[in-house]
Amino acid sequence: MAMVVDVSIAAAWCFPDEHADAAEQVLEDLPRLGGVVPGLFRYEVRNVLIVNERRARIDPTDSARFLMRLRSLGLQCDDDHDEDSMMALERSHALSAYDAAYLETALRRGDLLATLDRDLAGAAATAGVSVIH
Repeated sequence: MAMVVDVSIAAAWCFPDEHADAAEQVLEDLPRLGGVVPGLFRYEVRNVLIVNERRARIDPTDSARFLMRLRSLGLQCDDDHDEDSMMALERSHALSAYDAAYLETALRRGDLLATLDRDLAGAAATAGVSVIH
């Protein structure tokens, strides 16, 4: 069983002021369990970085270093989404399409979900997915 890692966990790895014990636990468990992300993760991470560059919270060099660090973690990309299932999750749990992609990935694969997002964690728990948060 792997962990589906969402962008809130990655942001906690990037920004010291967003430290979260759950994010540190995920980093510790990744070598043993393995990590999975939906394809949109790479765009969400880049959006987080560029928004924070614009806010002068991080500079382009640090963004590049963080992307290299993420690549070194060996997160597996999963784009095999069932779009009907995603829409059903969006409707039944009032999720965004982005959050539904993480939940659908965890459900379909039978994986854990690692997130700091309370709404997503609640939806996952309701759907029977084990959550690291």
